[in-house]
Amino acid sequence: MIRKPLELLIFAVSVPLNFTGEEFQYMLMDDRWLAFYTRSRAEKSIYTRLHGMGIDCCVPIHKVVRQWSDRRKQVEEPLIRGYIFARPQGRQYFDVLNTPGVVRCVMYCGQPARIPHVQIEMLQRLVDENWEVEQSAGPFQPGEKVRFIRGPLLGITGELVEVAGKHKVILRLDHIEHSLLVTVHPAQLERVTA
Repeated sequence: MIRKPLELLIFAVSVPLNFTGEEFQYMLMDDRWLAFYTRSRAEKSIYTRLHGMGIDCCVPIHKVVRQWSDRRKQVEEPLIRGYIFARPQGRQYFDVLNTPGVVRCVMYCGQPARIPHVQIEMLQRLVDENWEVEQSAGPFQPGEKVRFIRGPLLGITGELVEVAGKHKVILRLDHIEHSLLVTVHPAQLERVTA
């Protein structure tokens, strides 16, 4: 009996008032992913819980070398800290929000930010192929648009920049205002014409 009022409260807080029930159900049936903020360093444990509940989720993990005073060690950490991506179906949306460590759903223009499947695949390919990736500190000035013509990111477009003498491509993730810098060889790119 206590659970029903709690679920109603979560629905009232998590869903914008301009949503009808039908629009909300359609949003959850969409093939796009939702982004959720997490507590600091809780991404892996949240992934384990959601995966155990049968919810389609993703936390891209990459290996980095960390230097301590006495040693260097290769560790696995999330590519994008503080976020987990999930594709909840129906009431699973509330299961994700009720998972310990999940703070809230990322909102964009008053609605849950929906991430296209192709962007989640791009993140997974970057991790699977062990590309050199670093976090972008903030927005960049618009640069030259480029498209990958070979490799695991074939067909993906981004902006070319030069950082510390290396060619890098900025890959932007829609709606969560996050960018990744990927180190590339110029032979993997072609100029995109308008």
